[in-house]
Amino acid sequence: MSTFASTRYRAADQLALLRMMGLALKLCLTFLLADTFGLSLHSPALNLTLILEAFYLGFTFWLRKPLFNSDTGLFIALLIDTLLWITWLYFSGGATNAFISLLLLPIAIAAVLLPKWAPWSLTLLSTLAYSLMLFSLPEHEMQHHGMDMSSHYLGMWFNFVISSLVLTTSVAFIAQRMRRQDAELAYMREAQLRQERLLALGTASAQMAHQLATPIGSLRLLVDELTEESDSDNQVLDEMQGALNVCESTLSELRLATESIRAGQFNVISINQLLEALQQQVRLLMPSVELEVDSKRCDGNKQLRTDASLLPALLALVENGARASEEVTGHSRVTLSFECQAGEIMICVRDFGRGISSSLLTQLGHKIIDNPKGLGVALLLSHASFERLGGRLILRSHSESGAIAQVHLPAQEA
Repeated sequence: MSTFASTRYRAADQLALLRMMGLALKLCLTFLLADTFGLSLHSPALNLTLILEAFYLGFTFWLRKPLFNSDTGLFIALLIDTLLWITWLYFSGGATNAFISLLLLPIAIAAVLLPKWAPWSLTLLSTLAYSLMLFSLPEHEMQHHGMDMSSHYLGMWFNFVISSLVLTTSVAFIAQRMRRQDAELAYMREAQLRQERLLALGTASAQMAHQLATPIGSLRLLVDELTEESDSDNQVLDEMQGALNVCESTLSELRLATESIRAGQFNVISINQLLEALQQQVRLLMPSVELEVDSKRCDGNKQLRTDASLLPALLALVENGARASEEVTGHSRVTLSFECQAGEIMICVRDFGRGISSSLLTQLGHKIIDNPKGLGVALLLSHASFERLGGRLILRSHSESGAIAQVHLPAQEA
């Protein structure tokens, strides 16, 4: 279980305990301390209310974690708590009850845990109930030892209103800012973990690429010797030559990309240059892919600030799309389109496969996943490359068939 989830569950337990303590306080004041604090218990319905509240708290204690995870569920629980507090106050003296300020408890909880509308709603309800209890007091309850207590009760009411307004404004604002900071910290922790995984993947990839250089060189010598000794055209040797050419080209590009990224080198290229390089790499590395290009909605002279990681990241998207299309249609068909928007260039890679399930949409490109089709490492690396360039990757399913990978990159100003 993550730290965030465990913290959330502890908060749910603490809130449930606080509400139980509220019921215990009511029971003590009702049956043990009523005379001490001058509570006027004038209705047998109060006992029935307390019994119903005990069952209600037991039920919500059982559902405390689902309630805490839902703003609506938690608000409904606090709304019922407020109504129960109003009922107890009404049956134990109303506006003359010295514990009328306990109506602020649900408001305070809502101000800390819920959006702004929740504490404001509870404040309006509590203030309305307090006002009705105050202005419905009989005349004789306004007198105490011959003194007019109306101004005292009015001062209590005004103090309650001021306190509830402070809770719904200052406390709610502070809580909102803390929630925003917690969300930012959680995002930074997740980004740091992702960078650590990427660093581990990059280190492992560099080591394996270095180890592959020697056996590929040996295979090149053997294939060249076999080609010289062969008297006629040999299709197997030709295929081996092509595969070795791809391996050598990939290793060479990996070395250049590593040196470029290590040195922090960026260059500016146009969309036409990027498209030409991408088509060339697809023809070389994936000759069976049917790449359809649509660049009519964008000026080909628009420029991008890029480095050596952009082309491999786009090639990974094309390769994934081609594989998804082939699984369904039998053809490695991929559509590539460019669109110029305000200050950015959008590159869309669409396949014609089965699409992406909703459960994977939020994970692909952000973490390594456990899926029969793979671990999503290529998308993770591509997303990291786009982020380095100030862009982002958005995955979604197409309305008709397949999936779309949208790459948003900032356009280079002229």
